Amino acid sequence: MQHKGEKMDNFKSVLTLQKMVFDKIEFDRKGFKNNKELKFELQVQIGIDENDTYKVTLVLNGAKQDEYDIVISLSGFFRVEGQEELEDKIIQDLINKNAVAILMPYLRSELTLLTAQPETDSVVLPPFNINKIFGN
Repeated sequence: MQHKGEKMDNFKSVLTLQKMVFDKIEFDRKGFKNNKELKFELQVQIGIDENDTYKVTLVLNGAKQDEYDIVISLSGFFRVEGQEELEDKIIQDLINKNAVAILMPYLRSELTLLTAQPETDSVVLPPFNINKIFGN
């Protein structure tokens, strides 16, 4: 909702997703459906190139004992508009928290899709506290 006297441009994010790709999608069947828990770890990798484009990669490695192993790697390429005018901490928060939050639904959806196999229970990732991932 637009407030009186404010332009919509004032609400536009300085963080923009340029493109997104899945780097790796792997499902390795080990056995039949069982009641064991899917154990997984999530890694976040962040880099920047010479054009000031931030590459944020989420890597999910999971294993359901005696049923399957799964790996999903997803990279998003982000730009921060007017970053020379922003403090480094603000830029880091944008990349660490907002970029990860933008990519999470794609990772969550791909995991659900990959585990929606015959003889496999479909998995929906729980919501994550992104602040805790980055120790805040």
